[in-house]
Parts: sequence; C-alpha cells; structure tokens
Amino acid sequence: MPALPRVPLRVKRPALRATLAVPILALLAACGGGAGQAAQGLAPDAALPAKVPSGTQLIVGDPQTKVALQLSGQIDEFSFAVEWANISGGPQTTEAFRAGALDVGAVAEIPPIHATWTGLPVKIVASRYRKDPIGHPTYEIGIAPGTGITTLAGLRGKRIAYSPGQAQGALVLRVLKKAGLTRNDVKLVELPSTGDVYPNALASKQVDAAPLGGVLIKRYLAKFGHEGATTLKHGIRDDPAHLYVRAVTLQDPAKAAAVKEYVAAWAKAWRWVYEHPDEWIAGYYVKDQGLSAADGRYLVDAAGEPDVPGDWSDAIARHQETIELLAADTGNEVINAKDLYDLRYQSVGADALKEGA
Repeated sequence: MPALPRVPLRVKRPALRATLAVPILALLAACGGGAGQAAQGLAPDAALPAKVPSGTQLIVGDPQTKVALQLSGQIDEFSFAVEWANISGGPQTTEAFRAGALDVGAVAEIPPIHATWTGLPVKIVASRYRKDPIGHPTYEIGIAPGTGITTLAGLRGKRIAYSPGQAQGALVLRVLKKAGLTRNDVKLVELPSTGDVYPNALASKQVDAAPLGGVLIKRYLAKFGHEGATTLKHGIRDDPAHLYVRAVTLQDPAKAAAVKEYVAAWAKAWRWVYEHPDEWIAGYYVKDQGLSAADGRYLVDAAGEPDVPGDWSDAIARHQETIELLAADTGNEVINAKDLYDLRYQSVGADALKEGA
C-alpha cells in the first residue's frame, strides 16, 4: 500500500480555542513580566537566581498538577503569583506559547520536538517517568473485533490510527519498528487522538488497530470485549512526562527563578498523588473529571510509582532515539535531544523530594 505523505516542516496549527482560564489580553499583559522583567536577559549558562523577586508571575498550563497542589494544600505556598490556564496537550500548549500567553506547559516527549521543528525554541525543565514503565504502560494497542490480530507482527497490511505530532503517533512508529515493519507495510489512518475517537474508530471497523491510553483501555474492553475486541501489550517504554517552556522565558531571571520553584512543587505534588491515592481518586478523577471511583482506581493502579530522576542522561538518550525515528519518518532534520533540555533544572525535582523525605 502507498505510504502517507510526509509531515511537512511547517505544520498547520489549529486556532487557539477559548480555553484559557483568563482572557487572552490579560494573559499577554501578564506574560510581559512586570517587576520580574530584567533589562538584560539571563544567559543560558548562567546560574539560576536563588530568589524570586516580588511581583513575579507565571502562567501555567498544567491542570492535573493544579488539582494535586490544591488537594495537598501546596497551592498557596508559592512566593510568586500563578495564573492557571486550562490548557493541556502539545497542540494547545504550543499555540499558547506562540501567542505569548503561557509560561509553562505539561506534555509528553513529542511536542518539544515538533515545536523546535516549526521554529519555536523551547526547553524542558522537568521530567517524570514511571519506576516500572513496562509493567505500567501508558498505552496498549487496541484491536478491532474480528481482525484476528494477536501479535504486533500481525499488524502487517492493517489500518492503524495515527496522530502525527503526538505521543500516540510516535508510539505507532515504535511499535512498527519493533515488529520489523515500516509505514509502507501498513495503512496509517490519520485521526485525532482526542476523546473517544480511537475507540469508536475501532468499534466501527474504521481502523484495525489504535493506541489506547488510560481508562479508554478499560472502557473499550468492557463495551466491545464480547464482540471480540482485545488489546495488545507493546512492551515499549511510553512514560515520559515533561514540563517545558519557551526558551525566551528563561531569559527573564525572575521567571527562571519562579520556574525553578514551580518544578520543585510539581515534583512534590506528584509524590503526594502516589502516596494519597484515595484522596486523588475522589478529588481529581471523581470530582474534577467526572469519572467513577472504579475508573479512578483503575487509573491509579495503572499509573504506578513516579520517578523524578536527578540525572537526565538516560532520558536524553531515549529522546534522541525518538527524534531520529520521527525525523526518518517525516523528513525533518535530526536535532540534538540535549539541546531540548535546560540542564540547570536537572536535579531540581529530585532535590525537592529528598528535602521533603
């Protein structure tokens, strides 16, 4: 079957929806820096300031951590003002960055790569993984009823849901590589990975396979298992969770210091989530997300224990492999994964956990 066209260097960006927690003009004004804006930018290799100046503000798109900070009682402990934006995922975060309407975003490993490829310099300032990434995968490969697919090699010649620029899309390419296949051996069907799009595409036989994550795995099997729906474990590490910022944000000494403080609080918040599963289920999954307690328990059990490493060497090496895989598939240049990370923040999260132990 013919291959899909390659992803162009300049991807088409969706219009920024009205998802910000405050009006866009207010956000733009807030990102201007105010008292925290220094006349001379902070050099990329300069030490991070130890103290956040009075009047500093960060606009943060990290809804899950916001709830974790609320539930753990940490949300009022910042030494600076935090404006929360209801933004998540790579496309929305990158669009908000381009609008100058966001300082910090929470994503997986693919958005920083695509932001760089499309001319938006960004830096990763925090990284979280799972201590048992294979035993607690983020995704499984959903299999449509009646396809007869029982192994990854069985994907040959099949239609697979594919979302370029997102973690699910990169996972599909990794799965094909592990199975000894290329995109020319399958038919990649470009579909957005939001909501129930993938489960519905599987159930309606629009695709034969699709990566499913979180509670969608449980719901898909519960709803369509009697018809023959199944999932496959892929055995590939798929657990990165990052905080990233525009590179220009870190040129402001005040914001760079505030980001450091936020990273420390972020690490503590996710340790709290792991240590208080019942409070997290009730406060986030049930109250905030509207899920059942059973679904919340399923997600907590699937998440496993978080790992916030103080050394990013292995993470950068894995990220480099992802970059090279995507570059070969899309025709974009191979970039240096290390350049995506600001190593001044490398130990901030781990050090915060040690101090709080």
